[in-house]
Amino acid sequence: MNTRVFEFDVATVKSQAQELKLSRVQGRYFSEELGNGVVLEMVAIPAGIYAMGSPDDEIERYDNERPQHWVAIEPFFMSKYPITQAQWQAVATLDPVELPLIPNPSKFKGADRPVEKVSWYEAVEFCRRLSELYSKNYRLPTEAEWEYACRAGTITPFHFGKRLPQHLANTHGSQLRSKKVEGTTPVGAFGVANAFGLYDMHGNVYEWCLDLWHDDYEGAPADGSAWLIAEDREGLRVIRGGFWLSHPKHCCSAYRDCCEPDSRSSVVGLRVVCEAQSLSISSLRPTECLPDDSCGS
Repeated sequence: MNTRVFEFDVATVKSQAQELKLSRVQGRYFSEELGNGVVLEMVAIPAGIYAMGSPDDEIERYDNERPQHWVAIEPFFMSKYPITQAQWQAVATLDPVELPLIPNPSKFKGADRPVEKVSWYEAVEFCRRLSELYSKNYRLPTEAEWEYACRAGTITPFHFGKRLPQHLANTHGSQLRSKKVEGTTPVGAFGVANAFGLYDMHGNVYEWCLDLWHDDYEGAPADGSAWLIAEDREGLRVIRGGFWLSHPKHCCSAYRDCCEPDSRSSVVGLRVVCEAQSLSISSLRPTECLPDDSCGS
């Protein structure tokens, strides 16, 4: 599988002057044709090592984000945007692998808005259908992969920096709320991505992860794999990223929450990953961010 180059804008809040800096960056991706002009774009995420969770001095951190720990991530691909309603509908018309899918489940309608009101089981079914259709291993991201992809080499609370610009994310307090806009926004509507080329990682909709929920990171895998050993609240699945009415602190890169796997909520959608075996991304450089590095400063 050959990848293609694309360009995108990255916005960074400079901590001292609180000024927004825009940079033009390149990434690599491949695309899948889902039919009727609907395309799924998958962005290459390089291998790397990072500190997962929040440091002790991060303001408004939660106990479930600790202890901060090192995780090694293998390269993979992740969808550029949350899965849209058009993409969901295209896959929902395919033959089931294990479950039927409702073609148009979302509360906030729009072909280019993220799909929501889909359960974890239905999100897994979506991935299985993609896998069968394209003979690749599609799945939900592990929690470690999700945070690594969201951070994109930064060590700050947001991939933007130390704060979340209110005009560049769909969250509580954003400029959209002052215009009485309710619910989700079209994916990529704010025009800026993180340094890996991923859009809408903070806000808009929560995104399902593979992992079972754990109350903290004691005993968490260090290899980026899904944590599937159940604890007291057996069966809950991890969701990440915050949603359209989340306060900024609930949209941080390290923030984590959970949901019943059979629940369907207008605040939860998904993003998919494709494992990189046999796919050509060898030209990408590994990423490593140490706690005392200046990444994202």
